[in-house]
Amino acid sequence: MESQMIRPGHLTAHQTARVLGIRLESVRKLVQRGQLERSGGSPRQPWYPAADVAALAAKRAAAKAA
Repeated sequence: MESQMIRPGHLTAHQTARVLGIRLESVRKLVQRGQLERSGGSPRQPWYPAADVAALAAKRAAAKAA
């Protein structure tokens, strides 16, 4: 279940997965690899900065187009 109270400028793990077009498990792998950093929430419901997610999405789209 997604958190109802989230700070502005942040996304939940589920929202992050939707933006990136990946599964929730893949979001966890991005964190483990250091490609994405948590910025709040709880261990079970982490938040990610929306700007970081957008930058990662743009980077992935550019790599896919190349």
